[in-house]
Amino acid sequence: MEASVAIQTLPAAPDDEELIRIVDEVIAYIAASGYNYYVGPFETTIEGPYDELMDIVKECQHIAIRAGAPSVAAYIKVSYKPEGEVLSIERKIGKYHQ
Repeated sequence: MEASVAIQTLPAAPDDEELIRIVDEVIAYIAASGYNYYVGPFETTIEGPYDELMDIVKECQHIAIRAGAPSVAAYIKVSYKPEGEVLSIERKIGKYHQ
């Protein structure tokens, strides 16, 4: 696995319930990608090939808009190592979730 990306999608929404509904659609899209992912309270982390993850990051914005958000902001963190492996989600936090 050459990349790990953490994405926090922040759709504009009139209330918390609508915000959660839109974010849930984004997370469902990430889950359907087939890549390993972890949902945290502020962001979702996904692991896989760099180019595919960048396409997923881009599509997350489109998903939020199609779900009804008039606008969306995102905070993205990327760990990329084209010649080797980045630290996995399991290695970073597995010991805390046994």
